[in-house]
Amino acid sequence: MRSKLLDESHGRRTFALVFDTGDEAMAGLSQFAREQGLSAAQFTAIGAFSRATIAYFDWDTKQYQRIPVDDQVEVLALTGDVSEEADGTPKVHAHVVLGRRDGTTRGGHLMEGQVRPTLEVVLTESPAHLRRRHDPATGLSLIRLA
Repeated sequence: MRSKLLDESHGRRTFALVFDTGDEAMAGLSQFAREQGLSAAQFTAIGAFSRATIAYFDWDTKQYQRIPVDDQVEVLALTGDVSEEADGTPKVHAHVVLGRRDGTTRGGHLMEGQVRPTLEVVLTESPAHLRRRHDPATGLSLIRLA
């Protein structure tokens, strides 16, 4: 993955990230967030994956059901945020819509995506921190605004 700082002003930074064939999207986003010390950011992306794993949160079991997508797919929309976990580490949370060869789509929480041929991400850091805390009712780590 390659990155470039596009703008920096008023406590905000905007980056372009370009992933290449073979890069894993979620691992690369997480590594970038750690290297840049991100605690609040949002991003969007388009591109393609050779395969991916998405997930659906099952409310009854409070677990993510993993859904493998073992096809070449277009990343029609990838959106997400970076926030800070209770221990101070950055947490990347992303949802994706994947377009299949026949025009149908699959979508959900992005667990992993193997890039082929590219993934183009625009990420904007916020000057304020977003912190996540464990929510016992859902079992999820949710953003706390207070």
